[in-house]
Amino acid sequence: MVTYNTALNPARWPARSSRALLPTALLSLACALILPAGVAAQSPERSARQVKSAMVANTVPDLKSSAALVIEQGSGRPIYAKNVDTVTPIASITKVMTAMVVLDAGLDLEERIVITEDDRDLLKGTRSRLAIGTVLTRRELLHLALMASENRAADALTRVYPGGTRAFVATMNQKAVEIGMWRTRFVDGTGLSSGNVSTAQDLTKLVAEAFKYPLIRELSTDTGVHVRGPRGQAMQYVNSNRLVNSPDWRIGLSKTGYISEAGRCLVMQARIAGKPVIIVLLDSWGKLTRIGDANRIKRWMETRNAGPGAG
Repeated sequence: MVTYNTALNPARWPARSSRALLPTALLSLACALILPAGVAAQSPERSARQVKSAMVANTVPDLKSSAALVIEQGSGRPIYAKNVDTVTPIASITKVMTAMVVLDAGLDLEERIVITEDDRDLLKGTRSRLAIGTVLTRRELLHLALMASENRAADALTRVYPGGTRAFVATMNQKAVEIGMWRTRFVDGTGLSSGNVSTAQDLTKLVAEAFKYPLIRELSTDTGVHVRGPRGQAMQYVNSNRLVNSPDWRIGLSKTGYISEAGRCLVMQARIAGKPVIIVLLDSWGKLTRIGDANRIKRWMETRNAGPGAG
């Protein structure tokens, strides 16, 4: 039963105060109609805040990413979905699969690998701070590929794989089939080719599978690392996802991606409003849009969880 506030009777308003009381009275009426009786009986100011909270919680965020999907990690239940089956280039999100293939092979993570001329990017002409002749361990290369999206590191990992790059890419595609990524195709281990394509739906499966690897979780969410160059000089790398540094976020896995054909991309496992979720954001048009979209999702979920009737 709805409880109405008797103060809404205009005949009982003092004539000189009617203009000041009108906004509060209307808010009280809205509270009485929208909220349960116990809530409606609260002060107009508090009820108004709850009405606003309820309205925000029921407003789906306007994301700028062309495709997006947020799911509950355990159940797979979708929380937010937008163009989830659109096949699109995924850029360096590819490196998550690269890392799984390397780890599945059981190769020595302390083996030292030399960066060679073969690791130069001849497709996009991107630069790298890893000079030819740099020697790093397989673990260090994985670290740079996942955390800082270092292309020469990823290319070296594929090149020294048993059977070479061709065998590596074949294994990537086989792994994709095994985990049900039916609309995904890989052509290299870096993501520089626009031929690496997938969907938001498929990429939630990629993140869910990669989350099973403790080392991928650790390296992809590290905030920074130092490695030694060919002349012994220290080089600092930082995470390409600035959200891993934020105290407001609890991120368990992260990977960014960008080439012009793919736009700005981001996949994450995170805990929001007490729930473990997987977030996929593809083809964001602005440099910071994927970060903005992630924050919009977080605020929306937290508001929904804190709204009236939330358990």
